[in-house]
Amino acid sequence: MSRPPLEKASPESDVEEIGQEAVAPPWMTVLHNCDCHTFEQVVKQLQKAIGCSEAKGWELAWQVHNTGKAVVKVGSEPECVRVGNILAAIGLVVTVVQS
Repeated sequence: MSRPPLEKASPESDVEEIGQEAVAPPWMTVLHNCDCHTFEQVVKQLQKAIGCSEAKGWELAWQVHNTGKAVVKVGSEPECVRVGNILAAIGLVVTVVQS
Protein backbone atom coordinates (compact mmCIF):
# COMPACT_ATOMS: atom_id res chain seq x y z
CA MET A 1 0.00 0.00 0.00
CA SER A 2 1.49 3.37 -0.99
CA ARG A 3 1.37 6.52 1.11
CA PRO A 4 -0.45 9.60 -0.21
CA PRO A 5 1.77 12.54 -1.14
CA LEU A 6 2.38 15.11 1.58
CA GLU A 7 0.66 18.43 1.05
CA LYS A 8 2.79 20.62 3.29
CA ALA A 9 6.51 21.11 3.64
CA SER A 10 8.42 18.72 5.82
CA PRO A 11 9.73 19.98 9.18
CA GLU A 12 13.28 19.68 7.88
CA SER A 13 12.69 22.37 5.25
CA ASP A 14 11.13 24.66 7.86
CA VAL A 15 14.16 24.25 10.11
CA GLU A 16 16.48 24.97 7.20
CA GLU A 17 14.72 28.26 6.44
CA ILE A 18 14.89 29.35 10.08
CA GLY A 19 18.57 28.40 10.21
CA GLN A 20 19.35 30.55 7.19
CA GLU A 21 17.73 33.59 8.80
CA ALA A 22 19.67 33.02 12.01
CA VAL A 23 23.00 33.06 10.16
CA ALA A 24 22.84 36.79 9.40
CA PRO A 25 21.12 38.66 12.23
CA PRO A 26 20.39 42.31 11.73
CA TRP A 27 22.73 45.00 12.96
CA MET A 28 21.91 48.26 14.69
CA THR A 29 23.40 51.73 14.56
CA VAL A 30 23.04 53.35 17.99
CA LEU A 31 23.42 57.09 18.46
CA HIS A 32 24.59 58.12 21.94
CA ASN A 33 24.09 61.39 23.77
CA CYS A 34 27.23 63.50 23.88
CA ASP A 35 25.99 67.04 24.74
CA CYS A 36 28.46 68.38 22.19
CA HIS A 37 26.11 69.25 19.31
CA THR A 38 22.96 71.29 18.91
CA PHE A 39 19.68 69.58 18.19
CA GLU A 40 19.72 71.19 14.76
CA GLN A 41 23.13 69.65 13.95
CA VAL A 42 21.98 66.20 15.06
CA VAL A 43 18.71 66.42 13.12
CA LYS A 44 20.50 67.52 9.95
CA GLN A 45 23.02 64.69 10.23
CA LEU A 46 20.28 62.12 10.87
CA GLN A 47 18.52 63.32 7.73
CA LYS A 48 21.74 62.78 5.76
CA ALA A 49 22.50 59.40 7.35
CA ILE A 50 19.12 57.68 7.31
CA GLY A 51 17.06 59.82 4.94
CA CYS A 52 14.45 60.61 7.57
CA SER A 53 12.12 63.57 7.71
CA GLU A 54 12.98 66.57 9.84
CA ALA A 55 10.20 65.56 12.26
CA LYS A 56 11.63 62.04 12.65
CA GLY A 57 15.10 63.54 13.15
CA TRP A 58 13.78 65.69 15.99
CA GLU A 59 12.02 62.69 17.52
CA LEU A 60 15.25 60.66 17.48
CA ALA A 61 17.34 63.58 18.78
CA TRP A 62 14.96 64.03 21.73
CA GLN A 63 15.08 60.30 22.44
CA VAL A 64 18.88 60.42 22.53
CA HIS A 65 18.80 63.50 24.74
CA ASN A 66 16.28 62.04 27.20
CA THR A 67 17.39 58.39 27.37
CA GLY A 68 21.06 58.62 26.47
CA LYS A 69 20.83 56.71 23.21
CA ALA A 70 18.57 55.63 20.35
CA VAL A 71 18.65 52.97 17.67
CA VAL A 72 18.62 54.95 14.43
CA LYS A 73 19.11 52.13 11.91
CA VAL A 74 18.49 48.37 11.82
CA GLY A 75 19.79 46.47 8.82
CA SER A 76 22.80 44.75 7.31
CA GLU A 77 26.23 45.34 8.76
CA PRO A 78 27.49 47.40 5.79
CA GLU A 79 24.42 49.65 5.83
CA CYS A 80 24.61 50.22 9.60
CA VAL A 81 28.34 50.99 9.35
CA ARG A 82 27.63 53.45 6.50
CA VAL A 83 25.04 55.25 8.65
CA GLY A 84 27.41 55.25 11.63
CA ASN A 85 30.20 56.78 9.54
CA ILE A 86 27.95 59.60 8.34
CA LEU A 87 26.86 60.40 11.90
CA ALA A 88 30.43 60.17 13.22
CA ALA A 89 31.67 62.53 10.48
CA ILE A 90 30.62 65.51 12.64
CA GLY A 91 31.81 63.91 15.88
CA LEU A 92 28.61 62.26 17.02
CA VAL A 93 29.12 59.18 19.21
CA VAL A 94 27.81 55.99 17.58
CA THR A 95 28.15 52.25 17.95
CA VAL A 96 27.26 49.54 15.47
CA VAL A 97 26.28 46.23 17.08
CA GLN A 98 24.55 42.99 16.22
CA SER A 99 21.00 42.91 17.51
